[in-house]
Amino acid sequence: QGLLRSDSIPEVGEDAAATVGMAETLSEEQQDELRKELAKVEEEIQTLSQVLAAKEKHLAEIKRKLGINSLQELRQNITKSWQDVTSTTAYKKTSETLSQAGQKASAAFSSVGSVITKKFEDVRNSPTFKSFEEKVESLKSKVGGSKPAGGDFGEVLNSAANASATETIAEQTQE
Repeated sequence: QGLLRSDSIPEVGEDAAATVGMAETLSEEQQDELRKELAKVEEEIQTLSQVLAAKEKHLAEIKRKLGINSLQELRQNITKSWQDVTSTTAYKKTSETLSQAGQKASAAFSSVGSVITKKFEDVRNSPTFKSFEEKVESLKSKVGGSKPAGGDFGEVLNSAANASATETIAEQTQE
């Protein structure tokens, strides 16, 4: 009967004044009844806690006998969770979308690489670059002596740089 009352019971954390006011409105008989009910509920909680502790101990003993340890349980939980995730529609759709995006990105990078290569070829074939290349060749032949013309552009630049450094050292020596 105490559980069906319409009187409000103060929650944990409500101020003490509200609790004192409630106790004053209850008769001695009602307070005794509530105290008995409180003791009974506390005893039931204690019993349930003991039963739960015994069940947990029994569970641990069964797992020990089966050779199941915490690490194995963790692995099993992770594996099961991963299987659950990968079987969801959202995961499948996301995976498919990312795969398509990767394919498109790969195609785009390939296309960009081709465009850049073409642009470098265009620059190398431009009159300005040819003129620059000829000037470097001329400088190389003046500085380097009787080496055959040609070679790759990197070699030409390196020899021009070396020749320039040699001229600077020679000028400093003469001074």
